[in-house]
Amino acid sequence: MDARAAQRLDAHAIARLRWRCRRGLLENDLLIERFFERHAHALTDRHARGLNVLMELPDNDLLDLLLRRREPEGDWVTPEALEVLALLRPPRPQP
Repeated sequence: MDARAAQRLDAHAIARLRWRCRRGLLENDLLIERFFERHAHALTDRHARGLNVLMELPDNDLLDLLLRRREPEGDWVTPEALEVLALLRPPRPQP
């Protein structure tokens, strides 16, 4: 991993990223906001790239991925996007 990928984002970059992640579906917004509450302090350029990939998806496709109704597939799947998706998804319910 290069040094830039591991570089933490500053407050201004996080604010821009948060704005970029605003969605049309409330459910997506709630999950994304929880992600920022938990992980904003540790976000890196790598995470920003992964989030940007995910934000290109239509709202319903993103929600299906976040709720594990479907698994990632297609040209958009990158290691960065998969890493961020894992952080965005709510924990699996315990049996």
